[in-house]
Amino acid sequence: MYVYHLRPYHKLQARRLGVVIKPSQKHPYKIDVFSRDGEYITSIGDRRYSDYITYAEDDGYEVAERRRELYWKRHAKDSKVEGTRGYYAANILW
Repeated sequence: MYVYHLRPYHKLQARRLGVVIKPSQKHPYKIDVFSRDGEYITSIGDRRYSDYITYAEDDGYEVAERRRELYWKRHAKDSKVEGTRGYYAANILW
């Protein structure tokens, strides 16, 4: 089974949001998000697609910044509602 490798970037972003993250056991997600007391919140990120740090590692930060900009444009509406899947995906993966 494929397990997504959490990077320090993801852990830092999760800490900033006050949540705990673990590689997801649910297909096709990358990350499961939990509250500090261990309560499951949601799963985020589709394994078939890259995220900011993956683009940065594979293609460089210039490409990653452009992809981040495009992601935020596409998801502007759903990424601002705190507590939603879109909110956590935007703030942890991008």
